Amino acid sequence: MRFRTRLSRTAPAVAAAATLLLAGSAAPAAIGAPVVAGPAGAAVGQATADSDDPVTHDENERVPEGAAWTEAYFPSSGGVELHADILRPAHLAPDARTPVILSVGPYFAHAGQTGPEGWDVVGPSARFRDFVDGADLMRHEYTFVMVDIRGFGGSTGCLDWTGPGEQADIGAAIEWSASQEWSTGDVGMYGKSYDAVTGLAGNNLDLEPLKAVVAQEPLWNMYNYLWSNEVARPNVTGTPNAYNSIATMPPMDGDDERYAANARYEDEHPECLSDNLADGNNPDLESEYWDARNLADDAVGTDTPLFVTQGFSEPNTKPEDMEIFLDNHTGVERGWLGPWDHVRGNDVVSDGRLAMGREGFFDEVMRFYDEFLKGETPGVEDPAYAIQDSTGAWRVQDTWPEADGSTVARLGKGSYVDDGGASSLAATGLTRAQVDGWDMEHAPTLAPRTRSFAAGASSSYLTYSTPVDSDVRITGTPSVAFRAGAAGEVMVRLWDVAPDGTATMFDENVALIERRGRVAFDLKSADWTLAEGHQLGVQIGTIESGGWLAEPSGNRISVSGARLSLDLQDPAGDVATPGEPAPYLERYRAGNTTTLTDVGEGTFDLGR
Repeated sequence: MRFRTRLSRTAPAVAAAATLLLAGSAAPAAIGAPVVAGPAGAAVGQATADSDDPVTHDENERVPEGAAWTEAYFPSSGGVELHADILRPAHLAPDARTPVILSVGPYFAHAGQTGPEGWDVVGPSARFRDFVDGADLMRHEYTFVMVDIRGFGGSTGCLDWTGPGEQADIGAAIEWSASQEWSTGDVGMYGKSYDAVTGLAGNNLDLEPLKAVVAQEPLWNMYNYLWSNEVARPNVTGTPNAYNSIATMPPMDGDDERYAANARYEDEHPECLSDNLADGNNPDLESEYWDARNLADDAVGTDTPLFVTQGFSEPNTKPEDMEIFLDNHTGVERGWLGPWDHVRGNDVVSDGRLAMGREGFFDEVMRFYDEFLKGETPGVEDPAYAIQDSTGAWRVQDTWPEADGSTVARLGKGSYVDDGGASSLAATGLTRAQVDGWDMEHAPTLAPRTRSFAAGASSSYLTYSTPVDSDVRITGTPSVAFRAGAAGEVMVRLWDVAPDGTATMFDENVALIERRGRVAFDLKSADWTLAEGHQLGVQIGTIESGGWLAEPSGNRISVSGARLSLDLQDPAGDVATPGEPAPYLERYRAGNTTTLTDVGEGTFDLGR
């Protein structure tokens, strides 16, 4: 069983200036042809809102080879006007029909993704140039459309943090893309991070033209990026500030008058910036604001074919509420899951190794799109899920998680002093500039806090399983419940403990304890294998991590009746598939390993 905490708390004070205005209507406006207003004085090598005047790579190096670039404007809800950059195969006639792959998000401004990138000429965003070129999208005869979500690039309106306004924009972009004379009417979505979130939101809209979604390293519930069970993350104000900065990026000198006017929307609407900080500064998961942004719960009954990637050790868009979303989604699912960080399926690290460790990402993505957007039977049978666990080994599964059994471990009683090992911004090791630049693409690295824990330490206590008699995998979403003797905060961590006491922390989460009584919450989703002879350590105590802005109560908190619910899988049944360990796995282990003392024989069993 998975839990959510329902708690209340006065939110921390916030700074001024940010970007989120909750739009009124969630329903997209009727979508027709592009709104065309001839731009004044378009520069040489610049597209216009006239699809009969495309620009090629020979005219503008920012246009991918083999592509023809145009721009368009179309309406969304609340009077918002959306801007799109369109890349079509240059060898096709302007009205030749192709399927459309659509990306919607805040990172497609002509000047740059998260800030000016020093371009000399106006052109389409290079955000997914790797995909356009690497997948040979134009040769495969797809149209690629990049839409600025409200408040960004050449679109008007205020950022709505995947709320009703942005959901209306996503719906408008899907319907508009499907209705154009050059479209077959079949639309897929593609993205990573924020524009992967918009793909999940597109799935939830249940629109007929949307036939497939590829979402790499998304958020499954927007709440989890700023809060954890009513405990603030360090970026609770920094992320809104970061998106304010992106939203107010000035247009380029060569942008046409219409684009430039839309890009300066916030100049006459400063409430966009102030509302952004205020609206997200709400710790209550069940508030109206966060309920509208709970993508996992809203996925009930949806069936758009879905291809996702998720790093279990992700330090940025973490695997929280992923299992809830996938359980609620009823359609075809594909996925690459494993111990990597915030990377794309095709990314490589400095020594040339693939960041996820598996070859053929673009090939698999194109087979997925060809099947669901063109109706072509793939010549290769791809697995539903390709999963890399904590050993670095890859396996295939029909679904995730795929547990052989489950257990509810009874943990020992104990107490801790809620003194807060990381109770301020300074304790995170980050500067204010780093935090204020924290968007989904550029989360700073947090120094791990995995010091040794001696028996009897006042800030936490540990309970251990008996050594496992064969390899066992902890999969799915662990959850914990207990009775707390006082108000305060709590952190629960899971450790993989070797016979010599060497231990790696592989899962954690925190929660506010509003008052004495029962507390229950989920940890992050996991896929971690305990080797034969290893023990599971469960640490309960004060918040000892730079991943949250703790507000310690100073209370001694007793813990009783603690239960840890786990899904378990026997690795002996794994079906292997090619792939190498993700390079990040080694870094993660190095940064999250310590020595635990006085472990003992253990008090509970992980029997399957």
